[in-house]
Amino acid sequence: MALGHPMPVRRAPLGFALAPALAITLALPGCRTSSEGAKSDPPPPCETPPHAAAPPARPEEMTLQPRRPRDWSPPKFTARQAERQAMVEVIRRYGLTDEAVLGVMAAVPRHEFVPADLAPSAYADTPLPIGHGQTISQPYIVAEMTHQLRLTPGAKVLEIGTGSGYQAAVLAHLAPKVFSIEIVRPLAQEAAKRLARLGYGVVRVRYGDGFYGWPEEAPFDAIIGTCVAGEVPPPLIQQLKPGGRMVIPLGERDGAQDLALIEKDAEGKVTRRSLLPVRFVPLLREDPTAK
Repeated sequence: MALGHPMPVRRAPLGFALAPALAITLALPGCRTSSEGAKSDPPPPCETPPHAAAPPARPEEMTLQPRRPRDWSPPKFTARQAERQAMVEVIRRYGLTDEAVLGVMAAVPRHEFVPADLAPSAYADTPLPIGHGQTISQPYIVAEMTHQLRLTPGAKVLEIGTGSGYQAAVLAHLAPKVFSIEIVRPLAQEAAKRLARLGYGVVRVRYGDGFYGWPEEAPFDAIIGTCVAGEVPPPLIQQLKPGGRMVIPLGERDGAQDLALIEKDAEGKVTRRSLLPVRFVPLLREDPTAK
């Protein structure tokens, strides 16, 4: 589906890309936007938003015996390796050529991060349900979002929406200082246990409202959101380090959504660029299992 002008967005499974990447311009209120090939002068850039109010409830760490990044090496898995490699070849056909990211996608056992009854479909290029109304994203979109972060080994990464822990495991291979927040308590608990069992104890998992980020560990070189928000949460912009990159889906819960790249320059100015249309579950502000 060609993009570049307003049009209805077709429905797709959650955590799914609707088309190959194409940069288009969408307005971030009060901020400068950019797009590839833009000819007109941009509007004045925005400053980092003011500090937001404190979260209403105290977050809770779920990590089991966290490992120090400098003492950690990524685990290795051999089961279903041929299926992972076939999945990577599908991702290549989207045009993604980042060999470091593709290597990680071939290394992380996606079948360990999906419900047992869906394990036979773990390497299909599609999102899958993981319970509580949440999903594990399409392999291509996991790879594309990871690629857009431009991670270096020493980078510090914040993830909003742990889910099953798959995206966090992918990130850890490239930058082991990963901090992940999940608002659904059972998912946070299960992800922390799963990551520890599989050898990803370097990932820190917190139960809490991702809107507020993880201020005690800020700033972050990269931030990734795996749930759609109507606008970029101001605390996340504040916690992004100058020179950092954020990838997050933005848009309406049941309407048009786009994967956005947010960049903060050395002076703290923020720009936004739309990458491709997607479909994600919404950013929750309350734990649905707590009711």
